[in-house]
Amino acid sequence: MAHVFCPRLLRKWGKTGLFLWIQCLAVSVAFADPIDLTIFVDQSARPISPNLIGVFFEDLNYAADGGLYAELVQNRSFEYSPTEQPDWHPLKFWDLQKRGNGDGSVVVANMRPIHKNNPHYILLTVRTPGQGVGIANSGFGGIPLAAGERYKASFWAYQAFMGQMCGPGDNSKPMPVTLRLETRSGELLAETSMQIQGRRWTPYNATLVSPRAVNDAKLVLLAHEMGGVCLDMISLFPERTFRNRQNGLRADLAQAIADIKPKFIRFPGGCLVHGQGIHQYYDWKGSIGPVEQRRSFRNLWGYSQTLGLGYFELFQFCEDIGAIPIPVVSAGVCCQHAGSSPSRGQEGLPLEEMPAYIQDILDLIEWANGPATSKWGSMRAAGGHPDPFGLKYIGVGNEDAITPVFKERFRMIYEALKKEHPEITVIGTVGPFAAGEDYDNGWAFAKALQLPMVDEHYYVNPQWFWDNLARYDSYPRKSTTVYVGEYAAHDRGRRNTLRSALAEAAELTGFERNGDVVVFASYAPLLARRGHTQWTPDMIYFDSVNVYFTANYYVQQLFGQNGGDRCLETDLAAGDSKKLAASSVVDSGSGDLIVKIVNGADTPANITIRLAGLSPDAPMKAVKTVLSGPDADAVNEDAKEPVIKPIQSTELVKSVFTYEAPANSLTVYRINR
Repeated sequence: MAHVFCPRLLRKWGKTGLFLWIQCLAVSVAFADPIDLTIFVDQSARPISPNLIGVFFEDLNYAADGGLYAELVQNRSFEYSPTEQPDWHPLKFWDLQKRGNGDGSVVVANMRPIHKNNPHYILLTVRTPGQGVGIANSGFGGIPLAAGERYKASFWAYQAFMGQMCGPGDNSKPMPVTLRLETRSGELLAETSMQIQGRRWTPYNATLVSPRAVNDAKLVLLAHEMGGVCLDMISLFPERTFRNRQNGLRADLAQAIADIKPKFIRFPGGCLVHGQGIHQYYDWKGSIGPVEQRRSFRNLWGYSQTLGLGYFELFQFCEDIGAIPIPVVSAGVCCQHAGSSPSRGQEGLPLEEMPAYIQDILDLIEWANGPATSKWGSMRAAGGHPDPFGLKYIGVGNEDAITPVFKERFRMIYEALKKEHPEITVIGTVGPFAAGEDYDNGWAFAKALQLPMVDEHYYVNPQWFWDNLARYDSYPRKSTTVYVGEYAAHDRGRRNTLRSALAEAAELTGFERNGDVVVFASYAPLLARRGHTQWTPDMIYFDSVNVYFTANYYVQQLFGQNGGDRCLETDLAAGDSKKLAASSVVDSGSGDLIVKIVNGADTPANITIRLAGLSPDAPMKAVKTVLSGPDADAVNEDAKEPVIKPIQSTELVKSVFTYEAPANSLTVYRINR
């Protein structure tokens, strides 16, 4: 029925007529013919990937240092450089302290580093002790401290030789120092004392406890006698990291990721894998071993990356949350936007360097999976993990232009991996877009090589997802499978709107329906620190003390917590609705039937749900979770208490029941049969 309000009615009946017409329209909508959603619950359910929903971690938007990595000191090893930011230097974010008429200086040195990968340190010279001469660091915009929590402070030091350059001093005696936690204004919160002695680099450790919560504290190290000390790797960690790991992860951020129940984690990129040029690719070997021996460097996104959160920590995080690790390595080419070659900007490693580079990848597999007695397996064991990590997948390349330069090097890597490690599934790339030259050439190349899996990426507007719900319906079965490694709906202004989240949810129903083709899927980017974003939108925002959940996060969480391993035939008679999507899966572990319904329209949808094949009279317990909000433009980005969050309830349903899906909503029914 069409409803047209006649102006003559308004003139004749005035506002009363308008009110009656609106009531009539509301009633007609409420009692409109329901939409049929039929789910065929029988033995013809198709096996699908049980590992569909995962996460993609890249150190973008300060996601690692200043983010997931729990280190609270910024520039702890004095390696910041103008090559990262124009005003950065080795002493950036450090302030010289002269307390109580004390006098001295601090200079950067590189004559006797802890390790060649960590070349810079500082020489602190005390000429007049006063009440102490030293340095202070406020972390990433202020160090957050919780009341009563324990914090592990550490540094490396040795006594400097006091010659003509450094002035007088007796380095035969220990140098007394204090470590302090202070407020921004200098009020003491916690303090400990120790003595530095000797001419060899030595680690020093202490535990500090703040009596109250402070969001913008600083760490201060003061020396108290005439003389000099060399200092490096000045660090502060909360003792309570995720799973209480040494050199661990920020507990609340790691838990937010774990709560998605991701089945895999892809890392360390993304574009980060390539670096800024052909020899600037991410070197996994530089990210393992003792942190003081890791090589920090400028990452692709323009800031320093300490690699304190390296391959060991990422593999360990995967293990802690039961996720499959999917490391990604360069395909021997730089990004087509970073090089100087006429081949669309893409440069390849010189062919004579490829054997050594391929060996690096083979060494990665040995490090992850080899016995503790092997060369690289022993390094994993030395880090505290004698058992293999169980690596099964490696991504080779990321959004590469599919050029002859790329093809030659990718083929070399792939053939070596297939020969030496046929048990490892190699994931190729088909460029940065959902269609176009690289997509077509990438797929042709993948089929020619008979690659087991390729990585598709797309950042598109929300409507694209609704228009492409059937994208994978026509993909060939029993052929190369798909990992949708990076995707997101970019709404107007690139905000995390409810509209964008529901578009992604709709596409995820398509992934589930085609879970025999789409094996993995991960939203991107995952994390963004407020005030330090190079890319928007993102899934989870945070600052020093708060975590902000977007509607997009809750979509991932609902699909991650309600996945299945068998897909049921689902017939949605949507009628004229252009924004209604559904999928149904079975979780064999629990036996639960899980139905997901996405209503992207601005009006409710009256749906009759039929569970064909089940007893018509037997009631079943169902947990219903609804994600909805006031309007499609609603966002959570800045809200400590989200405007949009899932609401859960429990009810009894039968094999046929009705449901009014709210406007702009995702609904998940988990039915225990």
